[in-house]
Amino acid sequence: MYRHRGRGGTSMGAGMMDRKRVNDVLDRSSPSTSRNKSSTVSVTAMASVFGKDFDRRDNRSSSTLSANKSKQSEEESETESEESDVSGSVGDDTSWVSWFCNLRGNEFFCEVDDEYIQDDFNLCGLSGQVPYYDSALDLILDIESSHEEQNELVESAAEMLYGLIHVRYILTTKGMAAMLEKYKVYDFGRCPRVYCSGQPCLPVGQSDIPRSSTVKIYCPKCEDIYYPRSRHQGNIDGSCFGTTFPHLFLMTYGHLMPQKPTLSYVPRVFGFKMHKP
Repeated sequence: MYRHRGRGGTSMGAGMMDRKRVNDVLDRSSPSTSRNKSSTVSVTAMASVFGKDFDRRDNRSSSTLSANKSKQSEEESETESEESDVSGSVGDDTSWVSWFCNLRGNEFFCEVDDEYIQDDFNLCGLSGQVPYYDSALDLILDIESSHEEQNELVESAAEMLYGLIHVRYILTTKGMAAMLEKYKVYDFGRCPRVYCSGQPCLPVGQSDIPRSSTVKIYCPKCEDIYYPRSRHQGNIDGSCFGTTFPHLFLMTYGHLMPQKPTLSYVPRVFGFKMHKP
């Protein structure tokens, strides 16, 4: 009751009028029934005066409660959706190597065996080329690192280190076998030249020096190189595949060497061949 004394003048005026009416009724009533009637009338008057305020307060509290519940449910749904996105992209049992090779644009990469990465002989000379080498190697091998470097720098270093390991691995027997499986399903794309008739291609780098050029695809039929169709694949460092791989691959699997194309495009003007100076 005391909380409503701070209300506007309209509510107070209505309350004073109702109380005056109650007092008049009490004065008219007999002494024996005045107490019962006063209590009944006072309750009725109070209900009529303050009923609207109580209803408003209940409506406000219920609307506020429902709004808080809906907001909380929306936040929980957003959190669950974010958690589902994260869990869907990176599973608990997925290694860093598998995650990296399954990224969009990394279809040219094969998964390097952990045994090959753990052999220090295979990593000879790489520690001086890659920053945060120890942390990057621990990240690739899914080892909890005790080093405290920035995650973005370590992640970038791990990608660079994996590329340098990858170019060595694909020159081994296991590496070439893994690349052969990808070659059979056209993971490296086909030659865009018309007279090569969709010849499967192989990834190649124009330089063995990191960050000097992007990866290209080599066609063994026309013996020329082209840009990958996907812009995501076109951003891969060419040193991750090197200049040796496609040629050593075709030497190892000689039966995959295609015949040279016999047809070539001839420019014509009104049906006549162009004269070459």
